[in-house]
Formats: sequence, C-alpha cells, structure tokens
Amino acid sequence: MQNGPKTMRPRQRRPAAFSVRSKSSTAHTAHPSFHNAQRNYEQYLALARAEAQSGNPVGAENYYQHAEHYFRLMSKPRGNGAAQSDD
Repeated sequence: MQNGPKTMRPRQRRPAAFSVRSKSSTAHTAHPSFHNAQRNYEQYLALARAEAQSGNPVGAENYYQHAEHYFRLMSKPRGNGAAQSDD
C-alpha cells in the first residue's frame, strides 16, 4: 500500500468569544491578565500551604516559588502596552 500525497485543508478559524466585562475604576483590576494572575497566585499559595502542613517542605517551596511568580505579575505596573524600561 502506497502513501500518496496528503491534501492539507486550511483550518477554519472560529470567531473569538468575548465576554462583556464591567469596567473597574482602577487599571490593575480592569486588565484580564491581572485576574488570571491573581487566581493562579491564590491557587499556588493554597497548594504551598497544604504541602507545608503535610510535612513536605520541598513541595511547599516549589509551590511558593510559583505563587511568587504570579505575585510579581500582579505587582508589575501596567503601562499603555509599550515595553517600559527601568532607566
């Protein structure tokens, strides 16, 4: 049995589903990635505490480091979309 050339069909793009969000008074909370970072931060913090309570300090430290990453994302100042320098 021979394998002939395969015909590639272009993938059809589905329209993006946008949800309606209420605008908040602060720039931090209005940004969708802030909510994702906050949710992930809280999730990893809870996992770290559970590992610490179970007596696994290495696992707890791993989760604390993940939580710290998301904490830094939440703390990062939001600009106008352009890269900001520290100069």
